[in-house]
Amino acid sequence: MNFLIPLQVKKAIQILNDNGFEAYIVGGCVRDFLLNLTPSDFDITTSALPEEILSTFSDYKTIETGLKHGTVTVVIESMHLEITTYRVDGEYKNNRHPDEVFFTRNLKEDLKRRDFTVNAMAYHPQEGLIDCFNGQDDLRNKIIRCVGEPEKRFTEDALRILRAMRFASVLGFNVEEKTFDAACKLKQLINNISSERINSELNKLLLGESCLEILNNFKEIIFEFIPELKPLDGFSQNNIFHIYDMYMHTLVSVASCPENIILRLTMLFHDIGKPDTYTEDENGIGHCYGHAKISEEKARIILRRLKYDNHTISTVTTLIRYHDADIALTEKAVKRWLNKTGEENFRLLLEVKRADTRALSEHIIEERLKYFDEILLILKKINEENQCFSLKDLAVNGKDVIEKTGSKGAETGIILKMLLNKVMENELENDVTSLLNYAKTIDLSRLL
Repeated sequence: MNFLIPLQVKKAIQILNDNGFEAYIVGGCVRDFLLNLTPSDFDITTSALPEEILSTFSDYKTIETGLKHGTVTVVIESMHLEITTYRVDGEYKNNRHPDEVFFTRNLKEDLKRRDFTVNAMAYHPQEGLIDCFNGQDDLRNKIIRCVGEPEKRFTEDALRILRAMRFASVLGFNVEEKTFDAACKLKQLINNISSERINSELNKLLLGESCLEILNNFKEIIFEFIPELKPLDGFSQNNIFHIYDMYMHTLVSVASCPENIILRLTMLFHDIGKPDTYTEDENGIGHCYGHAKISEEKARIILRRLKYDNHTISTVTTLIRYHDADIALTEKAVKRWLNKTGEENFRLLLEVKRADTRALSEHIIEERLKYFDEILLILKKINEENQCFSLKDLAVNGKDVIEKTGSKGAETGIILKMLLNKVMENELENDVTSLLNYAKTIDLSRLL
């Protein structure tokens, strides 16, 4: 076993060792090495007390990151390294953070307070792997298992419930039975977690390779913080186009789109308004007319509650608003959509429609996907020919219109939009002369 540990990390460990202290890399970086992944960061744990860490690295820049919890950041050759004293957590009163921590010189005591066995391993360049809780076996068997008693681990820190789900999704692992049972039993503790932390864990979960399985197996936990999804579970669509109930259709569509958080959030919420709009016709066939508008409204509420940024909220709700809209196979229609949404969002909308289609009945999937391929060909042609579909592509601007027509204020904007529509409808050439000659014919008195 030979981990490619950065020289700065090795140097920090060696300095601690030379001063009589134990030191190891620990947690996620060890897990990632064992999975043949490249760690994104390196945490070092040591028997040195915080003041001893500061003294040992007195020749280096140090930052007292979290001194009362034993963490010091040491900067070695521009690399910031978090070095933390072995510790034992005190009592947890808010299901999130310990009220106090106690430092120890015993590595095993530090490892046993950690969340999952796969994250409770340490490694030293000379000593090798330290695995007190069979984390390597659980990695080999693709299992997420709490260190010690699961109920105790989750009661200490409720975020660990979401972390278990996230790791299982990202790594493609199963959650061990006792760990799973404890997570479900204690799901209400999630209400003690900040919206920002739920947001972060949900994003990682949604981008995981096993997101469908986790969203399904842990749905009662998902419903705890997104209760708006619960009515979809088991709700039959009673329509030949749908092979799944509303919730499973949602999950299949999430897993069917590219690993892009905007797209996956869109698919998670795109049909959330269906139960409120469901009706059956005289033949017993189900319909959800107007569900896109309700879904958009609900998604906006949920995303705000979970503290998503304005750009994400705006983009996701826009895609949900149009996810069920028809796009005709004509250049004029595609240009109108490009003008309405912008090219980036239009391409995302096509991905949304593809994901939605892949979660339908098999007999219509191939034909619909071909339809979207044809739309992409039209889009390609529009781009190759530099066809105009936005005001910035128009051959004239507001100043040109004002000088030619004498328009004022809002009149100018209305004229520009009229010109753009004429160009998109192929009724005017996108050149200065044609546009301004037409602009002169517009009766300004009728514009406002």
